[in-house]
Amino acid sequence: MQNHSNSFESTFQIINGRKLYDFKNCLTYIEKQGKIRYGYSFKIDQQDLPTLYKLLIYAIKDENNAAKANIDLHKGILLSGPIGCGKTSIMQLIKPFFVKAAEYKIKTCREISFEFAKNGYEALAPYTEKSNYQPKLPGYCFDDLGAEQQIKHFGNDCNVMAEILITRYEHFVANQSITHITTNLSASEIEKLYGNRLRSRMRSLFNLITFEANARDKR
Repeated sequence: MQNHSNSFESTFQIINGRKLYDFKNCLTYIEKQGKIRYGYSFKIDQQDLPTLYKLLIYAIKDENNAAKANIDLHKGILLSGPIGCGKTSIMQLIKPFFVKAAEYKIKTCREISFEFAKNGYEALAPYTEKSNYQPKLPGYCFDDLGAEQQIKHFGNDCNVMAEILITRYEHFVANQSITHITTNLSASEIEKLYGNRLRSRMRSLFNLITFEANARDKR
C-alpha cells in the first residue's frame, strides 16, 4: 500500500501548495497499475491519449484545461466507446486521481438488474437514497449501460437503470450528486432503450467523453 501511495504522489509537483500534474508521469502511473491489476500485457494506446487527458483533467479538477476541453467539472462522466476498448479498466485506474469527496464505486448495470429481480425496488435504494447525515448521494459509476435486461419482480416491469438515473438526476439538481456511466451505446440507442425523457436529462448529468470508434479491442 505504501509503495502504491508513493507511486501516485510522484505524478504530481507541489508548487505553492497547489498540485500541478505531469501528464506523462500520470500515464506511467496508470500503465504500471494496469499491469498490476490486469496483467503484464496491459498498455496505453497512443490513440487513447486524448480520452485519458480529458479524464485526468476532470479527475484532478483542472479548471483551466477543463474549460478549454469544454468539460463541466460539476457534471459526471459518460464514457463511451466500442466493446473492449477499456472503458471499465480506465474508470478503475483513474480513481486514485479523484479527491475523497468525489470518490465513486463501480457497479455493473447487469448486476443491479439482477438485484432488482431478487429484491424488488428496495434493491435500488443504495443508488437512489441518502441518509439524513449525507449531503448528497454516494458516487457511482454505472458500468456498461445497456447490458442489463428488462427485469420483472413478481410481475412488475421496471426499466431499472432509467429509474436510477432519473432519481439521481433529481439529486444532481438538488444537491449536486455526481454519477458516471460507461456504455457502448450511441445517443440514439440510449433514447430507444430508455426514452427521450432520460436522454434529455443525461445531457445535464454528464460530460460525454469518447474513445475512438476504431479503438483496439484490449480484451
